[in-house]
Amino acid sequence: MINKKFVLWCILIIGCSVALSFICTVFVKANDLNRGRKFYEEHGKAIWEIPTKQKVIALTFDDGPSSKYTPQILDILKQYHAKATFFVVGTCVKAHPDVVKREILDGHELANHTYHHSVFRGLSEEEIRNELRKTKQTITQLTGYSPKLFRPPGGYYNETIINVSNQEGYTVVMWSWHQDTYDWKKPGVHNIVKKVLSNARNGDIVLFHDNGGDRRQTIEALKKILPELQKRGYKFVTVSELLQMHPKYRYLDWTSG
Repeated sequence: MINKKFVLWCILIIGCSVALSFICTVFVKANDLNRGRKFYEEHGKAIWEIPTKQKVIALTFDDGPSSKYTPQILDILKQYHAKATFFVVGTCVKAHPDVVKREILDGHELANHTYHHSVFRGLSEEEIRNELRKTKQTITQLTGYSPKLFRPPGGYYNETIINVSNQEGYTVVMWSWHQDTYDWKKPGVHNIVKKVLSNARNGDIVLFHDNGGDRRQTIEALKKILPELQKRGYKFVTVSELLQMHPKYRYLDWTSG
């Protein structure tokens, strides 16, 4: 005869094991969902800015190129011997190849901003990879340059987006939270200038846009921002140059995480 107490103990043990397994699974999933900036930066998966004592700032421009506004921005950058990183959209690269070639010739950096400017929320891993690969192929075929940086449209990211981007060989680049100019909202030249100058810090990554709407305010703001920051002793570098100034650069694998 089977001992009833033994059976009850077995049921209790099995029940506890199942409950513990469920709790652990929920905890792990919740922990994954709660991963934020601190985790991604510490593991070299993504960056928002770089801690450095050097007076350097990275200017970044999203959504281009534009045949109307990007050349004007390039002229201003050239005037102040400033380098920048352009997060380009594949369809715009196709539409304005001469502007892209000039960006390279002027010594700027090209980075991936998807082919269709697609927000990745809800997309599968395969769809994300296709967007990244098609943009890279378009840039490389035109310029011979292979981008190593990626910024997700709208700044939307999650674990899947960052992991897939890393697997495709990209460092995910966001921007300094205090340096989002919101120029796409056309807040006024004064507000764009004030935002950047009042918050300028070593290692900042500043977000501008050179396409996707009327960018006259951005252009006028740059004419005020660049000379003032230069007076303060800042140098304008590409994001890749900024990455190399990270105190732990040699120990962080920026693509594999």
